[in-house]
Amino acid sequence: MEELLTKPAQLASLIEYQPGAVVSKTIIKKSTGTVTLFAFDEGQGLSEHTAPFDALVQILDGEADVTISGNPFHLIEGESLILPANKPHALTAREKFKMLLTMIRS
Repeated sequence: MEELLTKPAQLASLIEYQPGAVVSKTIIKKSTGTVTLFAFDEGQGLSEHTAPFDALVQILDGEADVTISGNPFHLIEGESLILPANKPHALTAREKFKMLLTMIRS
């Protein structure tokens, strides 16, 4: 996992889009949190769910619609948003998009 970044790299280049799919690649996995890359094909998403920890979404490529507790947000490349712990949230690819998700557990 962590060997992916043993030299400087563009994060978006470390994961590829797959037709009709959501692809994920974990960069760091520790007891205190995870850092994961995602690539969403257009129209793909994560249905509404909650997580017991805060998470930071960073859009690396494309555009996504994110809903937190019923409040919609449109995010584009370069933008970030915190998904608060225990608040229902969902993501949908308005167009293909890649994101970095950082979840802190403590």
